[in-house]
Amino acid sequence: MRLPHWLSRHVAALRVLLVLTVLTGIAYPLVIVAVARLPGLSYHADGSLVRARDGRVAGSRLIGQSFAAAGGAPLAQYFQSRPSAAGTGNGYDPTASGGSNLGPNDVVDHGPGRPSLLTQVCARSRAVGELEGVDGRRPYCTPDGVGAVLAVFRGEHRVVSLNQPCPTEPFIATYAHVPVECARTGEDYARGVVTPVRGDAPAHPAVPPDAVTASGSGLDPDISPAYARLQVARIARIRGTTVDNVVRLVDRNTTGRVLGFLGEPAVNVVGLNLDLDRAYPYRG
Repeated sequence: MRLPHWLSRHVAALRVLLVLTVLTGIAYPLVIVAVARLPGLSYHADGSLVRARDGRVAGSRLIGQSFAAAGGAPLAQYFQSRPSAAGTGNGYDPTASGGSNLGPNDVVDHGPGRPSLLTQVCARSRAVGELEGVDGRRPYCTPDGVGAVLAVFRGEHRVVSLNQPCPTEPFIATYAHVPVECARTGEDYARGVVTPVRGDAPAHPAVPPDAVTASGSGLDPDISPAYARLQVARIARIRGTTVDNVVRLVDRNTTGRVLGFLGEPAVNVVGLNLDLDRAYPYRG
C-alpha cells in the first residue's frame, strides 16, 4: 500500500534521524574512544595526567598550578609558575579560566582592591627579585613596587603621585621643579595629565616578563627557560644539590619550538617539580 505523500516524507525524515543517530551518536564516539585507547595516545586522551612518587595524580602537564602556601607566599623549594588571573585568590582556578583583561594603558590604581596592571607587574617583579636575590627593578616602577605614575596639572603648578596614597612619601620629590604630593583618598585627579616616569631601572630587567604577567588563559603550565634558570640557584640551595644537577632537570622538561620555528621554548613547571621531588626530595 502506497503511503500518503505527507506521511512518506515524515517516514523518510525518521529514517535519516535514526541512521545519523547511530552513525554520529554511537558509532563515531565509540571509534574515537577506541582510537584514544591505543598505545601512545591514551596518555593524552586522559588529560596528560602526571603522578607523584606515591602514585597519586598530582596534576596535568596541560594545566598550570600554584606552588604557594595557603596565604599566597611562594613555596621556596619549588619552581614557581607564572602569575595567574584565573579565579580569585592565587589564581589557577581551572573552573574560571581567563586573563585579567587589563591592557598596557592600565597604569592608575583604583583603590587597594583594584591595582593597575602596571602596579601588579611592579609588585610581582619586586617580589621575584627578593625571592631570587636579584635586582627586581623595572622601568616605570617605584622602589616600593607600584606604578611610577604622576598626575600633572598644567597651569596649576601641582603634581600628584597617583599610585602612592598618603601618607606614603612620593617616589620623587619634585617634577619639573614642582613638589610632588601623595594621593589623597577620595580626591578627583581626572583633570591631571597621567604621566608615567621611567626612573633609573635597567633597560633589560633581571626578572623576565613571564614572571610578572599572567597568560590569557590563566592556566599556562609553562614558563620561559630564562625564568626557570633564574630560579635554579635557589632550588639547588634549598634542595641541597648542585646548580648543574638542577639545570639538567630544567633541560629535561624543556620543549623547543614546534617544527623548529613556531613559538618559543618552554619549561613545564608541573613536570619539572615532580622530577625535582623524585631526584632531590625536600628535607625541610
